[in-house]
Amino acid sequence: METTAQTKGSEAAQSVPGHGGPRSAATRQAILDAARSAFAAQGYDRATIRAIAAAAGVDASMVMRYFESKAGLFAAVATADAPVVDLTALPADRRGEALVRHLVQRWEAPATGDELMLLLRTAVTSEDVAAQLQSVLAQLIVGPIAATGAEDAEVRGALIQSQLLGTALCRYVLRQEPLASLPVEDVIASIAPSVQRYLDAPDVKGSAAYSAAS
Repeated sequence: METTAQTKGSEAAQSVPGHGGPRSAATRQAILDAARSAFAAQGYDRATIRAIAAAAGVDASMVMRYFESKAGLFAAVATADAPVVDLTALPADRRGEALVRHLVQRWEAPATGDELMLLLRTAVTSEDVAAQLQSVLAQLIVGPIAATGAEDAEVRGALIQSQLLGTALCRYVLRQEPLASLPVEDVIASIAPSVQRYLDAPDVKGSAAYSAAS
C-alpha cells in the first residue's frame, strides 16, 4: 500500500509537466518512452518532436498537446518518476537532511541521475529548458517547504537550490575532486546543515543578505 507521501509524489510527477487525464496515460507513457530513447541517443538539440511522435505512434500535435513544447517533454522525461518528499511527516530539525538525501540519492541512481544531469547541462544553454528546470525545482524543493507552512518558502527554496545545484554541477558534471569521489553519506552530511539553516532561519531574507556579504 502506498504511503501518503508516495501518493502525493506520484500525483505530482504525473501532473506537471505534461497534461492529460487517466484515459490518456498509455499514450502519454508511449511518448515519454520514445522521447527518453531519442534524447539519450541524440541529445536535446538533435531530437525532434516529429521523430519522437513517429516512434510513439502518434501525431506530432499530440505530443504538443500533452507537453506543450520540446522543453516541456524533455523535463517530463527527466522527472517522470520523481517523487516529492513529504517534509510535514518529519520533525522540523530533520527536514534539511531529508531533503538533501532525497535529491542526492536520486542523482546517484544511474538512470535518473543521467537524465537529471542532462537536464541540468542543457538548461545552461537553453532558456526554454532552464524555465522547465525552474518549474521542476519548484515542485521538488519549494513545494515541500511551502507545505510545512514556512514563511518565504520561495526564498528558502531558492537558497537551498543554490546549494544543491552547486553540488550537482561540481560533483556530477564538472567531476571536481575531491567532491566527486566523496562517499554519498559524507556529501549529505556536509550539505544538510546549510539546508537546515535556511529552513530554520526566522529571517531568511536577512540570512541571505548576510551570506551574500560574507
